[in-house]
Amino acid sequence: MQETRRRFIKGAAMGAAALALPMAGKTWAAGAQAVRYGGSAWLGHYPAWLAIQAGYFKNEGLDVGWESFGTTSARVSALLSGNIDMAVTAAPAALAVMSRGSRHFAIIGVPENFGRVEGLIVRDGVQNLQDLKGKKIGVTFASSAHLLVLNLLDQAGLKAGKEVAVLNVPAPEMPAAFQAGQIDAAAAWTPQFNAIRSMPGARLLADDTQFSLYKDYGVTPGPDVLVARRAFLDKHPETVKRFLKAYFRANEQLRAQPESTVAALTELTKLSAADQLEMVKGADWYGASEQGALLAPGSKYIDGLQQLAEMMVRYGQIDKTPPVREWVDSAYL
Repeated sequence: MQETRRRFIKGAAMGAAALALPMAGKTWAAGAQAVRYGGSAWLGHYPAWLAIQAGYFKNEGLDVGWESFGTTSARVSALLSGNIDMAVTAAPAALAVMSRGSRHFAIIGVPENFGRVEGLIVRDGVQNLQDLKGKKIGVTFASSAHLLVLNLLDQAGLKAGKEVAVLNVPAPEMPAAFQAGQIDAAAAWTPQFNAIRSMPGARLLADDTQFSLYKDYGVTPGPDVLVARRAFLDKHPETVKRFLKAYFRANEQLRAQPESTVAALTELTKLSAADQLEMVKGADWYGASEQGALLAPGSKYIDGLQQLAEMMVRYGQIDKTPPVREWVDSAYL
C-alpha cells in the first residue's frame, strides 16, 4: 500500500503544477474579473467548460480561463500553489491533502454523481463476488475504482492480495489487458468502462451504487467536489458567488437539456456525439437549489465524505482522518 499512499498524499500535495497546459479559451471585455479554472476532459469539468462556451460566465462579468491538467495531483498542486483559483477534483485527492493539514482550499460545491459510469466488469463465468476468489482483478491503484474494489471484496469477506489478486493496471491499458485475458475482471471508469462492457463475454458485476457508502450516504468511491483556493475566496467573495451562479446554470442545462450540450462538449472530449450524450446522461447533475442541503452541517453527503476518509485510512490510502466539515464552505451559494 506504500505506493498507493504516496500517490494519494505526496502526489496530491507535491505534484508538479508545471504540468498545467494552457488551453485557449474565450477572452472577454477588459474589466471582467479573471478566474483561473483547472480542468480536463473528465465529465466533472463539463459544467465549467459549458459555462465558458455558452457565455454564462461572461454574462456574470467573469473572464474564466481554462487550464488543462493530465492528472488530479497536478491540478490539486496548482490550486495549492496559487496557479489556479478553482477546480473540480476527486474527493479522495482533496481528503489526502486535508489529512496533511493543508488549509489552503475549501469545498464550495458538488457538481454531480457519476455512480453508473464506473464499476467492476467480469467475464460470463463470474456470477457473484465470491466467484472472484483465486482470480485476477485489474485496477488503477490510488483511484476511485481501487477503493471500489477493496470495498467490494471487503463486503464479500475476501482478502485482497491473498484470496484475490489485485493488479495495478493503468486505465488506458485496461481494455487491452481484459481482452487479452491477462486479467479476469476490470475495475474502470468511463470511457474505458464503456469499452470493456461492450466486449463479447463481458458483464457488469457491480458499479459505484454497490459501494457501501453509496447505500447509506449517496457517496461514490471518488465523488467530485468543486474546490477553490482559500485566499481567492477571501479576496473575491462576490466573484465566487457570480461564478457559482453561472456554473450551476450550466448544470441545469446538463440535467434538463443534455442534447443541447453535446456540440460544445465534444470540442473538449473529442467523443462522438452519441458517446457524448451517453456520458452526460450517465451522471446525475446537481443544481444550485440542492447545494445547501448537500453541504449543510450534519448533511448526509458531508457525513459520507467523512466516512470515506475513515475508509481510506483503513485501506492504507491516507495516514489519518481529517475533520472534513472544517474544509466545507457554503457561504457563497
